[in-house]
Amino acid sequence: MGFLSVLSFAHKLVRERIAPGDIAVDATAGTGADTLFLAKACGGKGQVFSFDIQQQALTLTQDRLTKEDASLIAEVMLLNASHARMEQELPINVHGQVAAVMFNLGYLPAEGADPALITVPDSTIPALEAGLRLLRPRGVLTAVLYPGHPGGELEAAAVENWAKALPAARGQSIIYRQLQRPAAPYLIAVDRK
Repeated sequence: MGFLSVLSFAHKLVRERIAPGDIAVDATAGTGADTLFLAKACGGKGQVFSFDIQQQALTLTQDRLTKEDASLIAEVMLLNASHARMEQELPINVHGQVAAVMFNLGYLPAEGADPALITVPDSTIPALEAGLRLLRPRGVLTAVLYPGHPGGELEAAAVENWAKALPAARGQSIIYRQLQRPAAPYLIAVDRK
């Protein structure tokens, strides 16, 4: 038995912090895998906010959600907006109440998607800051990074530097990475204090 994949490890960290009825954020909807995971974890009384700047991503996410029993998953609000606008888009009453914020950075891995449209540090770093502020104490933020695509290495380095520079009073950060494959995806997670 090998180690968990980066995505599975991100889900494990979140699953340990989230309970039915909680509020969560998928900062980058993509194909909807994390949104669905969060919706199941938060359960029928929970709430999930899912962001993406690409309508195609939100359509893929909605398609994934409609295959589920709506009574068993959280209410999901799909937002056609940048992850950097999280604080502005979320209702004020959920600020400081979010159990988990998940980022899956890079590009939309879907047929017909523009591979040149990628997440970039200029919006990702403010989004990470916003996500950390939205979390409740002991909430978790996860960011899956993809250094193997054009622009991905720059973004991964920026996120890693952001996490390293976090004061311990704000959060504890970890990295989960396969050391023999520097271009492989890896995870940074932050436990909010």
